[in-house]
Amino acid sequence: MSHRRYELTDFEWSIIEPLLPNKPRGVPRVDDRRVLNGIYWRLRTGSPWADIPERYGPYTTCYNRFVRWTKLGVWDRIFEAVSAAYEGSEQSVDRSSIRVHQHGANANRGPGARRCRRCG
Repeated sequence: MSHRRYELTDFEWSIIEPLLPNKPRGVPRVDDRRVLNGIYWRLRTGSPWADIPERYGPYTTCYNRFVRWTKLGVWDRIFEAVSAAYEGSEQSVDRSSIRVHQHGANANRGPGARRCRRCG
């Protein structure tokens, strides 16, 4: 697999691969590394699941594995293992600035909250 920006490196994959659940019976699984890159693409862009590029496999597979692995605690193990492997040498902080639209500032805050006269 050619390495694209923001996709898993071989070093990261060598850490993550042993942590993934392995269910050998049934239908052969779509490549875990490809699906993980699809999940990371979706989380990084904030796009809907259906917009995941085809090169990462079916978006339903990415979504289903994300949900299943969340319930199993796989993401916590991955985060801990990758953090330990880098030993604090790399850190990433996302500091997003999100502003509320002017009409969103007057949202109801429960019973008895004042309503905007224009909004009704």
